Amino acid sequence: MERKLAVPPHDPPPLSAAEEFWRFSLNFYARPGVEAACLALQDRHGRDVNIMLYLCWLGLAARGRIDGAGIARAEEAMAPWRRAAIEPLRKARRDLDPAERDGVAALYEAAKAIELAAERMGQQRLAALAPPPAPRLAHTAAADAAANLTLYLADPAALDAAAPLFAAIARRTID
Repeated sequence: MERKLAVPPHDPPPLSAAEEFWRFSLNFYARPGVEAACLALQDRHGRDVNIMLYLCWLGLAARGRIDGAGIARAEEAMAPWRRAAIEPLRKARRDLDPAERDGVAALYEAAKAIELAAERMGQQRLAALAPPPAPRLAHTAAADAAANLTLYLADPAALDAAAPLFAAIARRTID
């Protein structure tokens, strides 16, 4: 009779900051009201959805609070890519009417997938700026995320539009 040696389970390798940020973004964006609030902040208040998600992730992932210089670095990292890739892809997708005629719906979905890939590439730029995580209490992490977002949004109308993001922050912790 052959004996098999038991192999102790290994912890999976840690995720890269870029992968951790991407997974956080997909999960957080799917929370109730977050998608609509992010798009309203983007379209009506000129805010970058990826930067908003980055600021929330920094806090909730125990990577801390950001200051004005950190927000400026995030904007510098995203602005060229946003102008060159994300915004043109978004415009092309939005100009398509998936109900218009045969094949347009499939083209719309393909354009959406390409735009999402560009968003992910932009997020890699942001994740490269992130400090490493540090031990923090869950309530401190939520406070850091809220402070980061508040600093970026700045004006009262944008802060009001971001209410679903603040609600999601209050309910969200990262294990």
